[in-house]
Amino acid sequence: MGLPIQQDLFGAAQSLTTANFDFTSARRQALDAHTWIEVVPGWMSGSHALLDRLVTSVAWEQRDRRMFEQVFREPRLTGEYRDVRDAPESVLLDACQALSEHYAIRYDGLWMNFYRDGQDSTSWHRDTISRHRSETIVPVLTLGATRRFLIKPRAGGKSFVFRPASGDLIVMGGRAQTDWVHSVPKEPDVAERRISINFQSSAQVSGKPLGVR
Repeated sequence: MGLPIQQDLFGAAQSLTTANFDFTSARRQALDAHTWIEVVPGWMSGSHALLDRLVTSVAWEQRDRRMFEQVFREPRLTGEYRDVRDAPESVLLDACQALSEHYAIRYDGLWMNFYRDGQDSTSWHRDTISRHRSETIVPVLTLGATRRFLIKPRAGGKSFVFRPASGDLIVMGGRAQTDWVHSVPKEPDVAERRISINFQSSAQVSGKPLGVR
């Protein structure tokens, strides 16, 4: 059942880069009784072209993180759009609309990580915007290099490993943000760039900051 989309969000922009979004190859895997991961290979066409555009059109930042009374530079670049209408590539509006219709959740913001090569990484974490609700659906699109995506129980246990390629969608569902943590570890042998796009929904949680914290 499709979700009605407000015209003020999705009706105005014309895509500068066109793409198709295909859910037919979706594979869902239960991690436990309350949590699942869905992988959609080849979900988005034109992913490499979009990566090239975003590398130059996003105002990337390298942020600081305080840990153990010290300040560290995050080993990646980030870009944030609380309102997807502000994103530099209007194809991202199309992506939000496709996801909103498929999952019946209105996605309206973006958090992006730019991994310049395999030395860049993200440590174990939960997504702040989503972890304040018991169950959420968080889609993440990969552009560029294939990297390992790990997810494991917060309480301890084995990691599940996924390797989304360019154009693949990986979706964390159920209690993935409350009971589990995920990471993108370093892979020194990887020379290619990768951008991950985390699609945010203000409807899933209100009044919380976007992004990885």
